[in-house]
Amino acid sequence: VQLQASGGGLVQAGGSLRLSCAASGRAFSTYVMGWFRQVPGKEREFVATVNWAGGSTYYADSVKGRFTISRDNAKNTVYLQMNSLIPEDTAVYYCAASAFARKVNTEGYVYWGRGTLVTVSS
Repeated sequence: VQLQASGGGLVQAGGSLRLSCAASGRAFSTYVMGWFRQVPGKEREFVATVNWAGGSTYYADSVKGRFTISRDNAKNTVYLQMNSLIPEDTAVYYCAASAFARKVNTEGYVYWGRGTLVTVSS
């Protein structure tokens, strides 16, 4: 499956952005989807994941209550709604696909999209 993330940009602290990740190729609904982020010099870190049907989600503590992951299997797309953004959210955001639920490590994901840069100014 091929993944393409979009929606990044520059936003002021306190603002919102919605990231999208469009999938093509093999059946999108058979994959658990996740979002990760990475800043230069640091490891890629888990942000959120959503199960196959979209009914179960799991978040990193750092974004819980501010970010919402969702998916639309009819559109082969997963979303990350980011509210109350803070400068520490600045990173390149990646979407990824996994065969297993609630994976928080990069090793649990088999397909990755190119990242989209989110910059939060103070």
